[in-house]
Amino acid sequence: MTEKAVIIIPARYGSTRFEGKPLAALVGATGVSKSLIQRSWDTAMEVEGVDGVYVATDDDRIAEAARAFGAEVLMTSSDCANGTERVADALRSLPTQPDIVVNLQGDAPLTPPWFLTELLAEMRRDTTVQMATPVLRCDGLTLENFREDRRNGRVGGTTAVFNTHRDALYFSKEVLPYTDDTYAPKDETPVFHHVGAYAYRPATLTQYVNWGESALEQLEGLEQLRFLANGVPVRCVEVEARGRVFWELNNPVDVARIETVLREKGWE
Repeated sequence: MTEKAVIIIPARYGSTRFEGKPLAALVGATGVSKSLIQRSWDTAMEVEGVDGVYVATDDDRIAEAARAFGAEVLMTSSDCANGTERVADALRSLPTQPDIVVNLQGDAPLTPPWFLTELLAEMRRDTTVQMATPVLRCDGLTLENFREDRRNGRVGGTTAVFNTHRDALYFSKEVLPYTDDTYAPKDETPVFHHVGAYAYRPATLTQYVNWGESALEQLEGLEQLRFLANGVPVRCVEVEARGRVFWELNNPVDVARIETVLREKGWE
């Protein structure tokens, strides 16, 4: 029997770097404008093997916009410190508890659906895994975008390093591991981009909330570090881009980057 899985997209209106980010408009190749949260929801709806897709928010503006394009909304507390806490809070509103919960962060509209399919496959293959997250080997172009952000004082994407068992050693907003080599745009690099998605067992989510924030989590602003700080392995699932460009919307400058991809790929 296949384990039941749901996707929850946490979204909050307030953001230090980008106020109102979930409602930011992204114009596609045909001139159609869709909000960031809608494009993230569109991605989730393409994932096979899930039993439900929900938007989780404490903000009425986001809830109204999500319901307008057909999403199911789970209202959460305004006290959630991050997306993982919001997903944990949203679970309480579901009539039945799933076996696996996928957190697709609402700032990654270019996430290919197969990233989440492979994440679910790993959780179903190895039932001892309590949490998993996708990682994508950076090409030279993505690595240079990371470096450009850091040079300009912007916090861009997150990198991941992991051991031979594919369990995470660390996640950082700095570019890790260090390399000063020069790479052509399509060259493979030793840097792995952490993709903004997670899969958890519900019991592990409950533990997460009870632990409270960790020191590393506060320093880096990365919620997944709470798991590492409390001794829970985070399985890194390497995924392939298959020619797709992956980039998150972290800063206003990323709107143009993502719209460029939408135009180049001919996506609505």
